[in-house]
Amino acid sequence: MKVLFVATVVQKHIMEFHVPYLKMFKEHGWETAVAARNDYDNPADCHIPYCDHYYDIPFERSPFKTGNIKAYKELKKVIDDGHYDIVHCHTPVGAALTRLAAEDARKKGSKVFYTAHGFHFYDGAPLVNWLTYYPVEKYLARKTDVLITINKEDYNRAKKFKAGKVVYVPGVGIDLSKFESKPYIRNQKRQELGFKEDDFLLLSVGELIERKNHRVVLEAIARLKGETIYEHLYYPICGIGVLEDELNKLASDLGIEDHVHFLGYRHDISDLCNAADVFVFMSHQEGLPVALMEAMACGLPAICSKIRGNTDLIEDGKNGLFAKNDPEDVSQKIEKLVKDPELRRKLSANALQTIKHYDLSSIEDEMMKIYKSSENLGGVRAK
Repeated sequence: MKVLFVATVVQKHIMEFHVPYLKMFKEHGWETAVAARNDYDNPADCHIPYCDHYYDIPFERSPFKTGNIKAYKELKKVIDDGHYDIVHCHTPVGAALTRLAAEDARKKGSKVFYTAHGFHFYDGAPLVNWLTYYPVEKYLARKTDVLITINKEDYNRAKKFKAGKVVYVPGVGIDLSKFESKPYIRNQKRQELGFKEDDFLLLSVGELIERKNHRVVLEAIARLKGETIYEHLYYPICGIGVLEDELNKLASDLGIEDHVHFLGYRHDISDLCNAADVFVFMSHQEGLPVALMEAMACGLPAICSKIRGNTDLIEDGKNGLFAKNDPEDVSQKIEKLVKDPELRRKLSANALQTIKHYDLSSIEDEMMKIYKSSENLGGVRAK
């Protein structure tokens, strides 16, 4: 059996979400391949575990860039020459081009899977998103054998499309052996970062881009400057992105720069979650957020926006708190959790129970059943 994974980029998608699935395929004796753009600063750093063949396809992130014509042609050759049993695509541009490029291969027996990690059209999305992406996804669903959705809103919408099969899988899964509550890490990590035992740490993890909405958290913290809790309140942010300079300047303009720490891209998120007191996640848009799931797996109480994906994970007042997308409400929720340790313990305990349903091993088992149950996948590919 041969499988090709396609996504727009390697580092920020394949490496973040799909290496466990490549490993799963290899353990089942399958031949694996990846087609995605090498987005490493140093291209030589691109090493994909459990990948037999890698194709550097020059995808552009914007669907309107003419460079995607070249990407389509290169990808079509990879698919046609590869004779894959499964072509599994991800990310809007990569998935759109894949389904167009795989038309001939499907006639010969290849099965095309598409995981929608969060449709760009969603309840409350800008009209331009609906006009741009909805008709494209609806049309391309006809060229999709299995359309996988990772939240309930997308699933209910996708069921109206004419894909061969539409299924709901709760995310890509998280490794609960790596993300778990480790109280002994707390003080050790705090000392490493320069924080004290009695400091109250808010933590955010996510790219420094508009969609992640770090701005509202900075403005919320600024509202607490006159409160007694402010003295020991600190906000480490993990992530890199185009808004880094702008957010640094905002923190300075708000007079909270000594309480905000930009930690950059990190490989120790589990330890950081265990060192923090509250996770703050005020995104404008998500599919099913891995960062929030990882925080919950570490027993970290969360304050988050009431959006698709977050609402799949959080039940307000039980395992986290929803906040309106304005500084005043976010600051009120922060103050509430700072002053109520019993509520933090309750949210933490319930978050740990909730996240058990999203364990990577369970999701892998579910995905393998989906792969194997698809028509003709259990036998020899048609020639």
